[in-house]
Amino acid sequence: MAPLRYSINLTLDGCCDHRTIEPDEELHRRAAATIARADGLLFGRITYGMMESAWRLSGGRPDWMVDWMMPFAQTIDAARKYVVSSTLTEVDWNAELVPAGRLEETVRELKQKSRTGLFVGGVMLPMALAELGLIDEYEFVVHPRIMGHGPALFAGMSKPLDLKLVDRLEYGSGAVAMRYVPKR
Repeated sequence: MAPLRYSINLTLDGCCDHRTIEPDEELHRRAAATIARADGLLFGRITYGMMESAWRLSGGRPDWMVDWMMPFAQTIDAARKYVVSSTLTEVDWNAELVPAGRLEETVRELKQKSRTGLFVGGVMLPMALAELGLIDEYEFVVHPRIMGHGPALFAGMSKPLDLKLVDRLEYGSGAVAMRYVPKR
């Protein structure tokens, strides 16, 4: 069974609001490589909408996008996506709708069919997947910033999740990516 990998950017105080992180070429390059090695991306409704509005290239390159963002935009634009939602009735952008009531079953099927693994982003969907024990690898990219407010990662989780550090990478910006696997 292929792994389900999760990665998220957050501040030192645990704020996981994407607007609190400064765009960085090195970070985008690594994120593009991570997404490129996945057979598919899992998103909840909110993350899917955010990613589509920012990175969909069907209308051409947006004016705000600098050159070094293009490889990430091209990679995520082309990627196969699975959107978990109980409110959406249709999706596009290389996406397939996954009914929220079939989350565990569908993710297990996707992991079984996958050759290289799946990637999940966002906040709420990864918490549901963590509760089900379906995430095989967690990557937290911690940025050297303190926000003092904002959404906290895994707020409301029903039980602790013990992890084992397996890799660490420091970025030139001072951000640190730490990769963990669940202790079993």
